[in-house]
Amino acid sequence: MFRDQRPGGTLQPTALVHEAYIKLVGQDIAWSSRAQFFVVATQAMRSILVDHARSRHRAKRGGGWQRVTLEAVDATPAMQDGVDIESIDQALAALAQLDPRKARLVELRFFGGLTSEEAAEVLDISRSTAAEEWRVARAWLYQRLEAAAS
Repeated sequence: MFRDQRPGGTLQPTALVHEAYIKLVGQDIAWSSRAQFFVVATQAMRSILVDHARSRHRAKRGGGWQRVTLEAVDATPAMQDGVDIESIDQALAALAQLDPRKARLVELRFFGGLTSEEAAEVLDISRSTAAEEWRVARAWLYQRLEAAAS
């Protein structure tokens, strides 16, 4: 996700990892697997990114929406403009109501930066299932974000 951002942004990848680490250390979790770690770490990073985006958009701070695209993870056909992180978060919450596994897959790929194979392993599903669910989830999110933008 950071690869397509402008240099000198206010939240750098190292800072994100440090904040996520602080969140993880503060929790009393008996880590049972690598998959559990990835799920919890990805949720922490998503939370940090959403909180950061919200704090930057407050009127007292002058707004200045930071745009990111789903293309940062994988090519999404016909997506021209970026979408703000808050819209992605809201769309993911709606997707989670319909299909929690697809939402978790997007979260792992988009916020966690995992490859399709790594996400499939974390979710304990086949690579082909992960690929199909990723395709469907991206299409659903694309439609949802396009509708919200218009």
